[in-house]
Amino acid sequence: MTDFKNADTPRNDRSGGRGFAGMDEARQREIARLGGRVAHERGHAHEFSSEEAREAGRKGGETISQNRKHMSAIGQKGGEAVSENREHMAAIGRKGGERSHGGKHAAQAPAKDQGTT
Repeated sequence: MTDFKNADTPRNDRSGGRGFAGMDEARQREIARLGGRVAHERGHAHEFSSEEAREAGRKGGETISQNRKHMSAIGQKGGEAVSENREHMAAIGRKGGERSHGGKHAAQAPAKDQGTT
């Protein structure tokens, strides 16, 4: 009997190393790849049209976006990644400074009244 158990794979701890789930990831991928190829050869595989794929993506996006905790985690991760880019953050700061200290918006502001009384 062939032992597909791979002690280095964390899945083995959860599954007890039995069956497909207990195989190492490379072996699982190989089996899945072969199964997909056979399904296409026999005409059993479904190929999505661009409209079907778009609809499936829309439904998935709607479903996942309802999970506020998940969306918050995604936003936080993106914010952390962007804030690590010092050049990008400096550009944002310069842009904000221009707007509040004499950039193109300042020219549209009314001049202060310096009239005589």
